[in-house]
Amino acid sequence: MMRPIEGIARRAQRMNYVVLCLYLPVGILLVGSGARAETPEISTGEREFNCVIEPQQTVKLASPTVGMIARLDVDRGDIVREGQSIGKIEDGVEAATLALARARATNDAPVKSAEARAQFLRQKHERLKELHTRSVSPLASLQEAEAEVQVAEQQLKEAQLNKELARLEVAHAEEVVNQRALRSPIDGVVVERLLVPGEYRNDQSPVLTLAQIDPLRVEVFVPTAYFGQIRAGSGAKVRPELPIGGVYIASVTVVDRVLDAASGTFGVRLALPNPRLALPGGIRCKVAFVLEGGNPALMAGDAPSSFQK
Repeated sequence: MMRPIEGIARRAQRMNYVVLCLYLPVGILLVGSGARAETPEISTGEREFNCVIEPQQTVKLASPTVGMIARLDVDRGDIVREGQSIGKIEDGVEAATLALARARATNDAPVKSAEARAQFLRQKHERLKELHTRSVSPLASLQEAEAEVQVAEQQLKEAQLNKELARLEVAHAEEVVNQRALRSPIDGVVVERLLVPGEYRNDQSPVLTLAQIDPLRVEVFVPTAYFGQIRAGSGAKVRPELPIGGVYIASVTVVDRVLDAASGTFGVRLALPNPRLALPGGIRCKVAFVLEGGNPALMAGDAPSSFQK
């Protein structure tokens, strides 16, 4: 009785094994198709790359002159405009020199005195010349009068030249005073104050650090497989990391034409407008380019149009 029962059990196990072999591949295919349906599709025209948002330029503001800092009108975080006066170096001596030069330049007495003397000697020469024609005045007196007129005219020219030199001295003194003033060369923000009023500035010490953040500069390194698909002037979407967030439109300004063989990448720079100065510099981001076609074939001797004559 045991042997028929064992045979029936063995046949049942074989049937279960056959069923499992038939339906297991179908189940695997169904599960795989479901997983693919849940995975979001990535657009073939865009791909995100890691990037960094940096200031357009950073300026170590200094002065062509040395001396003690008299005042600083800005502090870290303040917004400055191009040409704005933000401080100055002590300029008491230079201001006094400027006042003296202006006083000399406005003094018209030497020129007027020389003009009056020259006019008087011309009239004297004319009288002596008329008398000489009537044989009343000797020739020596006439020649002496002519010499005096020439000397007076030269003295008048010298006085006029001194007045012009005084005017130039005023311009020179004004430039010296202007060099003592600290003016912002860019529109941006103050990053750091390196000196304070009362400290002495030497030839190697800057006073302030300024950063231009409109526009911002976006730096990204892209795999060499995309070389030729990113071109200067094309647009891109920049997504700063949290807590900034958002999506901003930037334009490609520089595409490196020398690739880095060690990392297999090349550099791309973008300009990101920031008119309201809402975006900060020095933050990580993601950038998505709109890729254009494939990698162009470059022949030996080919060069960008800007290098062709």
